[in-house]
Amino acid sequence: MIKVLVVRCGALGDLIYATSIIDALKFEYGENTVIDFVATPGSGALFRKDPRVRHVFLLKHKKIPIFLSKEKRAIIAASKKEPYDILVNLEFGKQFQPLTRAIYAHKKIDPLEQNSTLQSLVQHSVDIIKHLYKNIVSQEVLERSFPRLIGTDAKEVQKLYDLPEKYLIISPSNSHQKKNRLNYRAWENHKWQALIKRLHTKIPIIIIGGKGEEKFFEKLLPYPEGVIDLVGKTSLPDLIGIISGARALVATDTGTAHMASATNTEVFALIGPTPASVTGPYQGPSNTVHIISAHLACSPCYKTPVMQNCTDNLCMKQISVEIVAEAIETSLKKDLNQ
Repeated sequence: MIKVLVVRCGALGDLIYATSIIDALKFEYGENTVIDFVATPGSGALFRKDPRVRHVFLLKHKKIPIFLSKEKRAIIAASKKEPYDILVNLEFGKQFQPLTRAIYAHKKIDPLEQNSTLQSLVQHSVDIIKHLYKNIVSQEVLERSFPRLIGTDAKEVQKLYDLPEKYLIISPSNSHQKKNRLNYRAWENHKWQALIKRLHTKIPIIIIGGKGEEKFFEKLLPYPEGVIDLVGKTSLPDLIGIISGARALVATDTGTAHMASATNTEVFALIGPTPASVTGPYQGPSNTVHIISAHLACSPCYKTPVMQNCTDNLCMKQISVEIVAEAIETSLKKDLNQ
């Protein structure tokens, strides 16, 4: 039995990308392989009901030096008491090096050692992460390992939240909606309202959003009769179960879209400034991802001067309700009330 510690402290989508390593380790070294994670408190909740992960060390403040961080010292102390066979650091920032150097592990994988190779890769983030750990698993294992989430069982959440047997999830918010600037990833509120109105008579609709996002969703009210509002009402493991039981999910480029792709739930992702082929929901052999884009010449422009100088967010505004609705209606034809 080997013990592995994985360090990934990014946002929700970043941690979901990293979950491909869990099955890869289990396939390569056996089901008894012990896997621990270092993650942020919010994203780390993904693993609360995942039997593949033994323990999650929560690291809230990533930049605080070790001598001032109880969290970092606890990770080091645990590794000293029970050294890891392998430490896989999936963080590219130098700020993690003091911590990973101090952790007790027989073998350490650090992305900064592969930086020159990684910079030449033009691939999805999932494939870049797989490139990082490819030397500790076989090629055959690497090729059949993909992001996968395990949360509350779909049938259990169906009973717990009194959900219909068949439903479509709409996830209008994203992690940038609280920031004091133009939300480049957002689709206009009136378009979400129009989409909900068009589809709610054809298939039951569930609206999801995180705790603390209630003010954003007030702008979309009132919902049509029969729409199920679960905004701020679910834990992350329950949300995984709700998404895994859905017929499909509609979202912008945000964490819930990645959750859908990692539970093999069909996902319709409305994407403008971000590069879908690099950071969008991952298309594997067992899931279906629809990227809906206005295909403007200036897209993708994420983190470039083009985005910084953009004042109108045309790449998202030019995605029409008609285009989104038709994509959903065409793909889900058998599940819709005609």
